[in-house]
Amino acid sequence: MSNEYPDYTEGLLPDGVVDLDKANEDAYAAETQQSSVPPSPLVSEPVVISDSDRYLVAEPIEVSTEQIAYPVGDVGETVIAENEYAVVSASAAVAPAPAAVAVAPRVALPQATWRDAFSEITSGGPAIGIGALVLSLLAGTLMIAFTNEAVRTAIAYFIARPRDTFIALGNALVNAYGNLVRGAIFNWQATSFTNQIMPLMNTLANAAPLIVAGLAVALAFKAGLFNIGGRGQMIMGAIASGWLAIAFRDALPFWALLLLCIVAGALAGAFWGAIAGWLKAAVGAHEVISTIMLNFVAFYLLQYMLATQGLLQAPGTTNPITAPTAGAAFPHLFGSQFPVRWSLIVALAAVAFVWWLLNRSSLGFGFRAVGENPRAARVAGINVSGATVGVMALSGALCGLAGVFQVLGTITTGFTDGIDAGIGFDAITVALLGGSSPLGVLLAGLLFGAFKAGGSNMQAGAGIPVEIVTIIQSLIVLFIAAPPLVRKIFRLRDPRKLSDARRLRLEEAQQAYAAQMGITERVVA
Repeated sequence: MSNEYPDYTEGLLPDGVVDLDKANEDAYAAETQQSSVPPSPLVSEPVVISDSDRYLVAEPIEVSTEQIAYPVGDVGETVIAENEYAVVSASAAVAPAPAAVAVAPRVALPQATWRDAFSEITSGGPAIGIGALVLSLLAGTLMIAFTNEAVRTAIAYFIARPRDTFIALGNALVNAYGNLVRGAIFNWQATSFTNQIMPLMNTLANAAPLIVAGLAVALAFKAGLFNIGGRGQMIMGAIASGWLAIAFRDALPFWALLLLCIVAGALAGAFWGAIAGWLKAAVGAHEVISTIMLNFVAFYLLQYMLATQGLLQAPGTTNPITAPTAGAAFPHLFGSQFPVRWSLIVALAAVAFVWWLLNRSSLGFGFRAVGENPRAARVAGINVSGATVGVMALSGALCGLAGVFQVLGTITTGFTDGIDAGIGFDAITVALLGGSSPLGVLLAGLLFGAFKAGGSNMQAGAGIPVEIVTIIQSLIVLFIAAPPLVRKIFRLRDPRKLSDARRLRLEEAQQAYAAQMGITERVVA
């Protein structure tokens, strides 16, 4: 610390200024000469000496009487051993301070209550996602009601017999959502246990590619990027893994070929995603535009390869379809009678990896920092361009893995240009509904897997158009994109207002503490 006060010659110090070096020497000498020296009583209004190199300027402050003080001189000067403050009597002259800055006392944060916790939960992203889901299901309920023949018939004489309309509406909803549950979770009408849990197995099988594709979009969201090119990255992963599975089905052992297909599919997707990332970092091309264009490039590349013998088209046919890929397919997880394969375990491992990457690794911290504020991240020494390319490559690798799941899990009898099955775009909804968190994406992926599995059963069993499920999924995106609307409908608190209220409570606590203890002024240069 620099000396902020004039270097007075010893013996010529003004009143109220103490030579701390000499005071410490005198205190140490007094302590060594007497084994037990009773502490000098502190005056009722002691004076604390502010910081400088050798000399401390006195100013009023509260001093605890529990601090041990050692006598220094005959004029009531003391030095507190605990904090090395020189203390003189209140009657001593105090050197004038050049400037003064108020220092607010330390105040503990107000204790959180269960109301605070409830407000945090109901104002965050998960609450918005749940609210969006509820509103979408209500909208779906209205569409189911107006597409049901019995409901439309009863509405015609609603004034005369309103009870019939409500009965018909209730029957339509129970029938529709009952078939949705029986097709997605548990079929209680089946006679065997295998058939009863088959809907759940279909849900899990559909969820695996949705989970990894949703993780891809969520990872890009965390870095402030919008990867809308999941379709193209999935197609590239399907092309790479499918070609290897067909070309080397008799040349490599099963597990070696499966592992090779997984790695190749992920690398192909990573390469396709890295192109968009490099364009963003190098020339500023927006990732939404570049990924959409790359979707078309990948799609037409797949069509060309499916129409060309020697590439992906099956031998002996002119149809745009590949040969079977069952030779390198994922093994069944619960037996061949169920469609769930080991790709589900890989998807769960991907959830754990992305969680670790975002929350426990320096690389993930860099991604999140770039997403929060690229300029601040650059000032902090983070390579923003490298992070942009890297996160798009990782996002593309996850989408490529979803393509591998489709080729080596969902469709093993040969695939066409519809291999992506809309998963690349459904992944955006999954990531939004999951709040871009790995656990949220996992739950949202399971939900959308249930929609896919139960939608067809709802159409077959209740005569409800399967497009209603697609409309519900679209409405989920709409409501998630309008958080103020969801908060208004469900009377949820705005997180910004919640933060303002907490800050106000803290300020009130500081003012109350300051009024009780007084404000201290520290002398500065």
